[in-house]
Amino acid sequence: MYLEDRMPTARKVEAVEEISEKLKRATGLVVTDYRGLTVAQMQELRRKLSAAEIDYLVVKNTLARRAAAESGLDVLEPELIGPVGLAIGYADTVATARVVNDYIKQTRRLVIKGGLLGKQVLDADSVKRLAELPSREVLLGQLAGTLNHSVAQLASAMQGAVNKLANGLEAYRQKLEAAGAAN
Repeated sequence: MYLEDRMPTARKVEAVEEISEKLKRATGLVVTDYRGLTVAQMQELRRKLSAAEIDYLVVKNTLARRAAAESGLDVLEPELIGPVGLAIGYADTVATARVVNDYIKQTRRLVIKGGLLGKQVLDADSVKRLAELPSREVLLGQLAGTLNHSVAQLASAMQGAVNKLANGLEAYRQKLEAAGAAN
């Protein structure tokens, strides 16, 4: 075997750079095993992911490992074994896991191998739990409701204290008037 045979081709170098660039911009990543998907199912998956600003890449493991290393995501290497599809999201951190998980619930064809949240590798179960979290809007609504309830309770408690103070002052005033009338 000649040395030239082991050297990367320009196309491979370009592919690694493209994958690396996508990984650097990623806010969410899910590693899947796509075996068992038909071409039509793969197109449907890509359409659903694309609508949520998520790319789905089927890549050779060697190229994916090199791209991960270039992106500073060496921790991803153990997940890049066997047939691998990368769902890479750029908007909402949880959306990638949610869309992939929803597709799995509908088709039962795709398998989650793991994922990435920031720089932390997630196992398949963690990705599924992440996908089950309520959306950002729902969580913000719940937080607003909790804060509103707390403020209402505080206002009620303060109103009670003000009422007690007013009643005490009124009783004291009446006592002073009664004492002044007796003199």
